Amino acid sequence: MTAQAPETGQAKACCAAAYDSDLVALVLGDAYHPGGAVLTRRLAGHLSLAPSARVLDVASGPGSTALLLAREHGVAVDGVDLGEKNLARARAAAETAGLAGRVLFHPGDAERLPFPDAVFDAVVCECAFCTFPGKEAAAAEFARVLRPGGRLGITDVTLIPGRLDERLAGLAGWVACLADARPLEEYERLLAGAGLRVSRTERHDGALAGMIGQIDARLRALLLARRAAPSPGALAALDQIDVGAILEMTALAREAVSAGTLGYALLVAGKPGAGRG
Repeated sequence: MTAQAPETGQAKACCAAAYDSDLVALVLGDAYHPGGAVLTRRLAGHLSLAPSARVLDVASGPGSTALLLAREHGVAVDGVDLGEKNLARARAAAETAGLAGRVLFHPGDAERLPFPDAVFDAVVCECAFCTFPGKEAAAAEFARVLRPGGRLGITDVTLIPGRLDERLAGLAGWVACLADARPLEEYERLLAGAGLRVSRTERHDGALAGMIGQIDARLRALLLARRAAPSPGALAALDQIDVGAILEMTALAREAVSAGTLGYALLVAGKPGAGRG
């Protein structure tokens, strides 16, 4: 039996709350996506970013992708996220990096982006498209805010349907970017349906396996530290969760990657027009 998908509002609220939590920040650090800065740089290299470009980072989290793009490519970046704490973290990071005037973070939903038509030269979305309940709507929004000739860059979890362990297929799986992931070919179809031409795809399954291993190892280390010093503080966030259940999920996810059920991919697409795409 396959677990049913949660209601759209429930999925969005739970994902936003999870990725906005202190525990996720503690376990993941600055990079909330597989491959970290290395894969972000690879993605950016396929977007033809000019210093005058304006870029949108959808589901920007703590701002690591947006800040990297601004710092290394000289572009102006707007980040959008549903999590208030992540927005605060991102704004503080931009201030610390001296980029507050060039990188702005806004509250917003990927399926209803708070921007007018055709204002961005590039849109990026890392490890988040798979969690959007309305993927068609989000793809249409990506296309809408892109200028003719603009490019979209996505890195995301992929999934072979019907093979995910049902313990990963419920709401916890949605929060972990797993349960509503799609095959790479379906992401391509979704983007094509929004009028975006996919020009490049790459498999990066090893990045997902690496991140799962890092989460497992970091969580075990934090748990040991919490047991050794059970005083109030940052590690107290561990008391709010069932660590054993999360470690079980990481083991199941690692097995799914090894079996080829779960993977990670990079996609680049263009909006036709202006001699590009």
